[in-house]
Amino acid sequence: MRRFEYYEPRSLAEASRLLIELGEDSHPFAGGTDLFVEIREGLRRCMHAINLKRIAELDGLAFDPAAGLRVGALATAREIETDAAIARCFPNLISAVRSLGSIQVRNRATLAGNICRASPSADTAPPLLADEATVMIAGATGVRKTPIAQFFVGPGKTALARGDIVVAVETPPDPSPLGRAYLKLGRRQAMELATVGVAATLRMEGDRCLEARIALGAVAPTPMRAPMAERALCGRPLTDATLEEASRAAMAECDPIDNVRASAAYRRDMVGVLTRRAVLQARNALR
Repeated sequence: MRRFEYYEPRSLAEASRLLIELGEDSHPFAGGTDLFVEIREGLRRCMHAINLKRIAELDGLAFDPAAGLRVGALATAREIETDAAIARCFPNLISAVRSLGSIQVRNRATLAGNICRASPSADTAPPLLADEATVMIAGATGVRKTPIAQFFVGPGKTALARGDIVVAVETPPDPSPLGRAYLKLGRRQAMELATVGVAATLRMEGDRCLEARIALGAVAPTPMRAPMAERALCGRPLTDATLEEASRAAMAECDPIDNVRASAAYRRDMVGVLTRRAVLQARNALR
């Protein structure tokens, strides 16, 4: 492990100032489950590590049907996983956080850290995209909210500027019941990056789909929505023909690559399979 300077700011303003003054070789962390592995393996240059855990404004995990879900930047994956209200209302997010590493990792890792890593295969990204989450960001110019669809700008790259810190991730309240699902394909059942991930959030009226949001992971440079697949579902009953049309649309929209985990062709085929399954699972969640 290379030597680095360690800091424990007590406020957002202090943490932001440190990041700006110390420059590109400074890195904030909450859980550190990615950062310290990358430092040890020589994948990231870090001269200054800034621990955010002493900043009270970043704490908290709350769900209110009238206000929506708020996940503070310090909330761990394990806290989310064991929250009864989230389990009841956001089974998609529960499925995503349960697939993050081991239980030891989930006791340290945070949802904010997972999205800030901006991996195309980040498990929590598709459910958050399908639920139209926003990211609350504090920076040198104050606090702003960024739709998560605009947060990912490239592999490993986000909309965060130097000095910016994610404060919380929020999802809006549901005016009517939503069905939610997240399905992940990997070579193993645990401790595995997603080969393909698909999230579906549906609003139904009987057998007819009123609203559909489909999000894909690990099949494009960033996690992405699938608007053509969504349009194929909206206003229609979820028949086999409708599901087939939506699945093929999602396959056409994605842009996978070949790598050691899977070929692009296999990933594209699995997008179709998982889109169908995720939509059905989300619909069944409402029954």
